[in-house]
Formats: sequence, structure tokens, C-alpha cells
Amino acid sequence: MFTSLFRSHRTSLLFALILVISSVLVVRQFGLNRERHVELREAFILLEVKGYRNEAQRLYQRLLGELPTLTNRQLLDDFQRTITLVNPLATNDTENLIWKYHWTVSNEFERRSDKTLERALKMAEEH
Repeated sequence: MFTSLFRSHRTSLLFALILVISSVLVVRQFGLNRERHVELREAFILLEVKGYRNEAQRLYQRLLGELPTLTNRQLLDDFQRTITLVNPLATNDTENLIWKYHWTVSNEFERRSDKTLERALKMAEEH
């Protein structure tokens, strides 16, 4: 019975199997990317705190390159992680790469918040 069912619906069953496997791989990749970003951020912080300025600078550049592709949640995590390490009242601590990254993340978060607010206002006007 099972073999006849498989033969008659082989294409549909194979398609469903491929779809499930693909979905699992996509979700897994998202998780790996998130973990990789956290690992990169923490390595950057460690190198900067320990005084490995050149190495921290390289990771800082990589973090900046990733910034536009980060989710709002990842951006918020970076903001919260770095605010504990910098003086948020300092106006210009450009020697500290963690401070520079914190303010870059803060500005990106602010920019995205403005767009989110604009969308919310537009949705409110439609109804």
C-alpha cells in the first residue's frame, strides 16, 4: 500500500521533502549568521579592551560592513552590549573604538526608528 501511494505521489512527496529540508537549512543559516555576528562583536570588544588596537580596528571595519544587514534585534543587542562599556555622556571619544561603534549603532538604530515611525503614521492615515 505504501509503495503504491509513493509511486502515485512521488513527485509531490519529493517536492515536500525538498521544501522541508530547504526550510530547515535556511533557518539554521539565520542562526549561524546571528551567532557569527555576536562572536565577531565580542572578539572586537575583547581586542579593544586588551589593547590590540590594529586587530580591533580590522574587526571594527567588518562590523561596520555588516551594520546595514543586521536585524533590528541584533542592532538593539549591539547597542545594549556596548552602552555598558562606554560613557554615553561623552561627546567625542573617537580614540575608543567601542565608543565609535556604539554611536554608529545608535545612529543606525535612530535612522531605522524614524522609518518605522513614518510607516506607522502612514498606516494610521490609511484607516
